[in-house]
Amino acid sequence: MKLSELASTLGLAYQGPDKEIRGVATLEEAGPEDISFLANPKYAGMLQSTRAGAVILAERFGEQTTTALVSENPYLDFARAVQLFAKPQGSFNGHSQQAWIHPEAEVADDAVVYPFVSVGAGARVGSGTTLFSGVYVGEDCQLGPNCVIYPNVTLMAGTQLGQGVILHAGVVLGSDGFGFAEAAAGREKFPQVGRVVVGDNVEIGANTCVDRAALGETRIGSGSKIDNLVQLGHNVQVGENCILVSQVGIAGSTKLGRNVIIAGQVGVAGHLEIGEGCRVGAKSGVGRSLPPGTDVSGIPAMDHATFLKSSAVQGRLPEMARTVRRLEKEVEALKAALASQGETNV
Repeated sequence: MKLSELASTLGLAYQGPDKEIRGVATLEEAGPEDISFLANPKYAGMLQSTRAGAVILAERFGEQTTTALVSENPYLDFARAVQLFAKPQGSFNGHSQQAWIHPEAEVADDAVVYPFVSVGAGARVGSGTTLFSGVYVGEDCQLGPNCVIYPNVTLMAGTQLGQGVILHAGVVLGSDGFGFAEAAAGREKFPQVGRVVVGDNVEIGANTCVDRAALGETRIGSGSKIDNLVQLGHNVQVGENCILVSQVGIAGSTKLGRNVIIAGQVGVAGHLEIGEGCRVGAKSGVGRSLPPGTDVSGIPAMDHATFLKSSAVQGRLPEMARTVRRLEKEVEALKAALASQGETNV
């Protein structure tokens, strides 16, 4: 499209000559028909060498290039530009005859059902939703409109999705929670009879697993974004607009408030409450509830500022240990010297 069209679509002012834009790329790789972006000031020097036809950037960098779209949030506006040029995955339309849809299921006429999809009894698939090959939709599942369910996703019975949900390849929603009761002969399975409920516009990354509730619901609030390889235990409650980065594990019955951010490889114990707006640093271990607005890091999780101070000292611990041992020896020597001189109060 023309640069002027792109500017109008994004609601941005542009400077320089109008031209044809055919794609998107990084500053380093862009060609004359690509649009790129500058979000991090440390890459501003690349504006002199880039071959990009145009750059989305902040106003303060506008004088460093001839053709640009001026934005208050270049990263966000570039993401929107990418959406305009991105080629959607898949090219199939309609309901494949190689899919199995139970007679008691309801699948919207304009939903896309690829070959080798299975839709169980009582399931409902909303308008505009796409089910890629290998998707399993269990009994009584409800999928809202405009969802995208990528290959080999498993939705066990009773799972509910709102509108605009994106589930990447290999996601499992509604597998049994890890619940067992002690018995004389060992551990006896506690039946997991609840369900998973996912709000609107949630995106869940590849191979993430969300357990069904033992009783009641495991819930993911609207607008939340979950990365690859995340594990949510039974009856976990995730608030709206949360971010869970890869390899997070949250044990059963823990509740997250709105706008919580949990970085990669964090482990959160069960039956806790993580308050609204909390942020948890990567590889932390959270073993206690956190009040709203708390920032923590480390194992065990502590105030983030304290963690940074502790981390700064950690590399000096061997030296400090040697110093303490030396001082202990000096103190003992002084005590001995004073005792030899008849000093008794040492």
